[in-house]
Amino acid sequence: MLKKLSVKVKIIIFFILCVIVFAIAYKEAVGNRSNNTKVTAEESEKAKAKEITDAQIKKAGEDQKKAAEQAEKDKQKKLEDEYQEAYKKFSSKNYWDSIKVADEIIKEDEKFYKAYNIKGIALCYAGAANYAEGMKSIDKALELKPDYGYARFNRALALELYGKYDEALAAYDKALEVENYVWSYYGKASIYGRKGDVKNTVENLKKAIEVAAAADAKAAQDVKDAAKGEEDFNNVRGSKEFNDLLK
Repeated sequence: MLKKLSVKVKIIIFFILCVIVFAIAYKEAVGNRSNNTKVTAEESEKAKAKEITDAQIKKAGEDQKKAAEQAEKDKQKKLEDEYQEAYKKFSSKNYWDSIKVADEIIKEDEKFYKAYNIKGIALCYAGAANYAEGMKSIDKALELKPDYGYARFNRALALELYGKYDEALAAYDKALEVENYVWSYYGKASIYGRKGDVKNTVENLKKAIEVAAAADAKAAQDVKDAAKGEEDFNNVRGSKEFNDLLK
């Protein structure tokens, strides 16, 4: 039948078929493009959602870290305030009250070395029966913080308090390795004073006065005033060098 069609008609039919094929191809291309666009948009949305989720997770982690750090700071401030209370009670010679507060601190934080130190020296001052336990507590403070100057000083002071003078002198030297403390020199001077050793008494008391004077003149005078009434210096009080130092 096609053979009977004219060339013109055949061309027209061919053209129509081409248009139809093109239309179908175009429709499919548009459809594919639309689908691809949709997929790309979905992937983009998923990527954005993931970025938001990751950012939220990161922020939540940072917030949690900050909250934990702040909680730790608050805890340490609370413990420090309680320690200051224990220290004040010790300074006021309320030894058992000081020990009680220190024990409460240790219950809250068994690594708070300052509490062991103040408890230890308070026990030593509370009576000879408590000396061994007191030294054990001071040693615990030094186990937690070996370079804690105040604990080293208190260890020397406790040894001096119970007449262990040679051990105390060595302990004061250990304390001075980490802290140039006025009362460590004064403690050494007191021991030498008991021994009647003028040279070493004057040498260490002079050093105590010099360290105090570096802070202020009143502090230096406080050391001199303490020495003037200190019974430990009775055995050297007749020495000219000793008396000249206190002028």
